Amino acid sequence: MPAKILDGKSLAKQIRRELAEQVADFIENNASTPTLAAVLVGSDLASEVYVRNKRRDCDEVGMQSMLHQLPTETTQEDLLQLISKLNRDPKVHGILVQLPLPPQIDVEHVLEAISPRKDVDAFHPENVGRLVQGRPLFSPCTPQGVVELLQRNDVPIAGQRVVIVGRSDLVGKPLAVMLAQKGVDATVTLCHSRTADLGAITRQADILVVAIGRAGFITADMVRPGATVVDVGINRTDAGLVGDVDFESVRQVAGCITPVPGGVGPLTRVMLLVNTLDAARRLEN
Repeated sequence: MPAKILDGKSLAKQIRRELAEQVADFIENNASTPTLAAVLVGSDLASEVYVRNKRRDCDEVGMQSMLHQLPTETTQEDLLQLISKLNRDPKVHGILVQLPLPPQIDVEHVLEAISPRKDVDAFHPENVGRLVQGRPLFSPCTPQGVVELLQRNDVPIAGQRVVIVGRSDLVGKPLAVMLAQKGVDATVTLCHSRTADLGAITRQADILVVAIGRAGFITADMVRPGATVVDVGINRTDAGLVGDVDFESVRQVAGCITPVPGGVGPLTRVMLLVNTLDAARRLEN
């Protein structure tokens, strides 16, 4: 029997409905509206679409959004001055600097300039450190989206063997930390492209999370029958958007699987709204 589809799009819609109620309650009891400031440098088409979708999401749940779009030739100093201004602005609760940035700008320097209390992407070193210690201000959006997807679909996590393929700072590393925390209690193995006999390890997984950036990299012979497979990859091909998992073959083996698109992606966006509301609550109280 083909795997159950874990529908991230429908789940994100449900969470947005919940958020709309929470945002309305916040506005009623505070003198402000949760506000997300997005900074876009240059004219990367994918980034423009992503930011536009985030602003639409804000509107849907009753949050304010503002966009600061800067030319490609913007200097690092000018960008840092804008971030400093947003840090000081009491009306701004969350700051998002859309990546990638032009080559003349030091990405790490820019991300470290964002106030940790407004860092709703959770990229600041202070927030990364707090995550490792188990006391985060915010959880990174994509990893938190994966956790929500599993928990709200009643996929058992505690005591389960989780294998994550991909060790990026954005997904693999923080997700490994989050799933291994006390209270979540997974046993986590973090793999990557140089892991020896990768298939032997992935076949041990009760939950297999793939974020390696290679279209169709995980095939059916690498998956234990009945496992839950979460595909975080987004790859643009001639056939359209595809994930890191060979979906059609793996769905014949797995117990549950996420589609691409429509799986983790929508949850990444909605977790940004969750973090923005959390930031507003902290900054207003």
